[in-house]
Amino acid sequence: MKPETLNFFEKVYQVAKQIPYGRVTSYGAIGNYLGAPRSARMVGYAMNGSVSKNVPAHRVVNKKGLLTGKQHFKGTNLMQQLLESEGITVIDNQIQDLDKVYWDPTKEL
Repeated sequence: MKPETLNFFEKVYQVAKQIPYGRVTSYGAIGNYLGAPRSARMVGYAMNGSVSKNVPAHRVVNKKGLLTGKQHFKGTNLMQQLLESEGITVIDNQIQDLDKVYWDPTKEL
């Protein structure tokens, strides 16, 4: 990977570490905050590699609230279980009341 890609990943991790307990954000929102619109997929790649970085990757979902990254967590429903342990309701891999738990780094940071 190019050094600038690694730098971008580290920036993604810095933002994700600030997502409050019981809240979620989207891949695209993190990309927008970092000044890289249309980089949602790259943010997703960063989340996939965040396991050893102590990053709450379970709090990052797609823009519709779908748990699109759940296959990267150990166990069948670990991502959902982590979210539910924080009080977030998930039905059929989708966060319920997304507007109430959504955290936008552009507005919050």
